[in-house]
Amino acid sequence: MTPSVPDNGYRAATRDVLDTAMGRNERPDPVGPVTGGPAGNAVLTAWLGLLLLVLFFLEGLTVLDVRGFLTWHVALGALLVPPVLVKTATTGWRVLRYYTRQRAYQEAGPPPLLLRLLGPLVVLTSLVLLGSGVVLVLLGEESSRQALVDLAGVRVDWVGLHQGVFFVWFAVMTVHVLARVLPALRLAIRRDGVPGGVQRFAVLTISLVLAAGTAVWLVGAEGSWQHRGFDDHEHHDGIARAR
Repeated sequence: MTPSVPDNGYRAATRDVLDTAMGRNERPDPVGPVTGGPAGNAVLTAWLGLLLLVLFFLEGLTVLDVRGFLTWHVALGALLVPPVLVKTATTGWRVLRYYTRQRAYQEAGPPPLLLRLLGPLVVLTSLVLLGSGVVLVLLGEESSRQALVDLAGVRVDWVGLHQGVFFVWFAVMTVHVLARVLPALRLAIRRDGVPGGVQRFAVLTISLVLAAGTAVWLVGAEGSWQHRGFDDHEHHDGIARAR
């Protein structure tokens, strides 16, 4: 069930997000044994979030000239996939434990309401953005430009889907990053002895190894895009006219 906010509660909800963004509203994450419990989960999620912030920033630079930086665009996009999946798993685990009333996660409490409402959009748009990018590379140029939807003059192919979801993703991710980056930095550098450091480092290392393997695999599959680009409308129009 989606939480609702009464009209007179929007100001308080917005203030709650701003306090979180400024680090004035930190959750009291209980520290558990072995893996650190909610505190360990928060630290791992912060590490992954900061890693993704750097990778997404670099990926954003390639968007300025996708055709010129095509290999880098594909490689960085591939690098993002495993960490995004792992971060989705860590946040999903926290949500699951909270709503199944696990005591430590109940004590930690939920994030601000507006961020809870935004969270599913962040996850969905990230997965669609990266997933459609992987599909583009694997299908190749010609197949990726075949219409997925063609109704009443509206034509959407894999390229259009990938480009269109980017703008939605950018909007929701901007709010998410502004609200989360300072708390993540504080969590990432905390040195108060939260158990589970070895396990967290192992998860991060495995996700990076998988990311490197994914990048090598997809870069090797990008051949049909080498001489054009995801934004090559001239070629696309030529195909349409030929039909």
